[in-house]
Amino acid sequence: MHDVLIVGAGPAGSRLARRLAERGLDVVAFEQGQVGEPLACSGHVSTDIWEFTPEGARERLLQNIIRGARFHPDGFDGSSYRFHRDEQISAVIDRVALDRELADAAQQAGATVRDRHTVLGLTERRGHVELRVRGPDGVDHHRGRLVAGCDGPNSRVRTETGLPDPDELLHGVLGFHDEPDHESFVDVHLTVPRFFAWRIPRGEAGVEYGLATPPGADVSARFEEFTDACGVETDRRCSGLIPVGPPSTVTSGRVFLVGDAAGHNKPFTGGGILYGMTAADCAAETIDPTDPSTLADYERAWREELADDIRVGHLVRAGYSAPAPLQNALMGLFEGEIGVHMDRPTTLFSRDQLRAMLPGN
Repeated sequence: MHDVLIVGAGPAGSRLARRLAERGLDVVAFEQGQVGEPLACSGHVSTDIWEFTPEGARERLLQNIIRGARFHPDGFDGSSYRFHRDEQISAVIDRVALDRELADAAQQAGATVRDRHTVLGLTERRGHVELRVRGPDGVDHHRGRLVAGCDGPNSRVRTETGLPDPDELLHGVLGFHDEPDHESFVDVHLTVPRFFAWRIPRGEAGVEYGLATPPGADVSARFEEFTDACGVETDRRCSGLIPVGPPSTVTSGRVFLVGDAAGHNKPFTGGGILYGMTAADCAAETIDPTDPSTLADYERAWREELADDIRVGHLVRAGYSAPAPLQNALMGLFEGEIGVHMDRPTTLFSRDQLRAMLPGN
């Protein structure tokens, strides 16, 4: 019997597998498709990403350096607001290659990662959890002391165990244009309901265009309108769900959720790579496969680490739908040099941000 079975080998699942294997635990991770595919997530991340990746990953993954953002509250017709820093704020990376780097690191640490393995069912027993998994050679049963659901917004593990869904699921669309662009600013357009559209320069890899809205809106039509306004035609389009707002609990018996399955995402951007891997670290530092009660320690740990930033992130997102006069006033107040960390909205109240807002800076 394995110590931990992990369903999903995206960033959260692979990070968890690596950290648990480094503790000497017997870990197996199952990925439904090929690791990293299909792409359904932006590659714009904070520079903290390098703290979670193997040595040398920056040289292999980095596509562009970002030093600021332009916000367009009225689309292409109104004024825009620039927020910047002299040094690098964030990075644009090869998103597919990131997943493969993290999965390789997990295997090098001693974990087993099996792609093209689909979890069909889950049964919690008194002393273990059993997974029914379909692989290239047929259906097998695997037993583990604990199971981690790192299997995305439509988590089968979450459904099978009856754990609550995230508060909200947005529908996101990405498209790519191949013309190289090394500009150091991203563009954010506050012109879609309750969220935004974006343009991200990816260096030699081209440009990423995207948007997200709540379900029910015609996402494809809005994306076409946005790219038409940008004057481009995109290819390699992909889409996916973005969970917003973690539920009241992400643990049950011998099962726990991490990453998108748990709603470990930034409410104001939808990004979940860093939050998911941070929660994975919390799990790796707190759980004991021989003592399922330690899942309560994991629940407390990730909330202590992320809850304040998620709470402030909801307030930031509310500003996207604020009346235009208030929206413009707030952007005018913060425009210019910033000291805010893109993964930590609580830094809006930091000394670095207050210093950046002082006259003369």
